[in-house]
Amino acid sequence: MEQTGQDRAEATEDAGVSSSAVDQTVRQILDLIRNRAMSVGDVLPTERELCELFGASRNTIREALRTIRTYGLIDPKPRVGAVLADRQNVAIQNFFAAQMDISKTSFHDIQGFRRIIEASIGDHVILNASAAELDALDEVNGLIETSKDVQEAAQRDFDFHLALVKLAGNRMLVQTYQFLSPVILHIMTVGKSIRPILSETRRAHGEIIAALRARDRIAYSYLMSRHLDFGLRFVPDDLENARTRTSPAIPAQPNPTSSKDLHHV
Repeated sequence: MEQTGQDRAEATEDAGVSSSAVDQTVRQILDLIRNRAMSVGDVLPTERELCELFGASRNTIREALRTIRTYGLIDPKPRVGAVLADRQNVAIQNFFAAQMDISKTSFHDIQGFRRIIEASIGDHVILNASAAELDALDEVNGLIETSKDVQEAAQRDFDFHLALVKLAGNRMLVQTYQFLSPVILHIMTVGKSIRPILSETRRAHGEIIAALRARDRIAYSYLMSRHLDFGLRFVPDDLENARTRTSPAIPAQPNPTSSKDLHHV
């Protein structure tokens, strides 16, 4: 097919498209989204319209849109165009999980981070959480023992801790915790494959909730720290290979008679 003069001009220009031109166009498109107060589901102008708006070539626009798509901000829709999306969290989660090595050192780092967060929010939760919110947290905890396999048990365990973090009332804190979810869930899954006694997990969580109800800061901090530290003794040296040894089913749960070992990963 014969090229038009405009197509030939664009092809010549695009042969030397610089990253700075693409970066500038990315900023212009993001400014356009902000200035027009566009929201999820809105459709961006067409590539040709963006070319005219910014005086850029078609390939520069395409590279800029491809860059924005990797941020999870837009999705291509056939016969519609680029539509604003809300996948930033997923994109960041996937990036973080890819960068985090699966090792015993990583496990210690993640548990240390969780201890800093979950132990330190105790004061805020004790001062601000209502009885209804603590009842809801107790309901989330009650689901753990109904899990059919270690993956479901890990997810419900994570749900409990995320619900607890949400009681801190800090959106950035919740988002940070969610970004860590792929790594935390893997660690929880490995831990439960080694020591799948869910009744102990539920009871450990119950003790933490009881400390919150009693408005006992010292007991909460101690129980949460002990709860997270307890899992360290069950971590294999080779977490990567432990993934393949994960057992698919949860065995019948015993009734614990002591609160000495009531904790999990």
